[in-house]
Amino acid sequence: MAGISLFDAAKACLDMAVLDEKVALTRDFAEAFGRGEIGVPQDAPPPELIRMPGRPARPRLVHPRDVPKRGLGSREGRAAFLHAIAHIELNAIDLAWDAVYRFRGLPADFYFDWVTVAADEARHFLLVRDRLRDFDHDYGDFDAHNGLWEMAEKTAHDGMARMALVPRMMEARGLDVTPGMIVKLQALDDQATIRVLEVILREEVAHVAAGSRWYRWHCERAGVEPRERFQQLLKEYASGYLRGPFNREARLLAGFDEDELAVLKHLSEQIRKTGRLLHADT
Repeated sequence: MAGISLFDAAKACLDMAVLDEKVALTRDFAEAFGRGEIGVPQDAPPPELIRMPGRPARPRLVHPRDVPKRGLGSREGRAAFLHAIAHIELNAIDLAWDAVYRFRGLPADFYFDWVTVAADEARHFLLVRDRLRDFDHDYGDFDAHNGLWEMAEKTAHDGMARMALVPRMMEARGLDVTPGMIVKLQALDDQATIRVLEVILREEVAHVAAGSRWYRWHCERAGVEPRERFQQLLKEYASGYLRGPFNREARLLAGFDEDELAVLKHLSEQIRKTGRLLHADT
């Protein structure tokens, strides 16, 4: 690890296409950073634009509407569900490392938070992948979409937008839907999958909270009112992803406030009724 910077470590993890190596590098670099063996240079050159992180040849990436919907009642349906979660967790590793690599000159706590998130997401990926293998499948066996990384590309120029729209909007969706999935799995008595989802749900609250914390930090630095700007960013970037219901308890723990939750509910109902967001304030 001697001589490597945190930005070099992040880039190495982003570039790695071999899954086991990506996970191992993430773990090793996170531990080394925690021991103080990897520094954050103050004079690093600007980051490269990463069009796509290193990924294995499979799964095939398709439009979200072309990912088949399967029920949980069959083994194949359960495997497809676990594969979708594994895909989210793999993306989350890269998203955390990209936040580290992309945004420079920030407080040390920013880098600590997102290195910690990367390590957590790597552990989540392994948990889900191990459970997927119990169903005689592995990562890559089902089609997936690239929506999470596409949002990372759209927000590569703006740390405020990245924090608002990746952790606080796209990843926070997991806080909303996971409890319902756990209820369905309880009806199937799938305790092994439930245990995995409970770990992920509990720890994702802290990850979304990191997004909330650094979104508000960016707003304060820019002199921007965070609730109003969050609504603007949702309308600008994210109308296609905004839908309720929202997990009020988990989102409050993750740094949302009641006003933001009211806005999310209002906007999602607007989309449900009209099929679009109205851009005039209502």
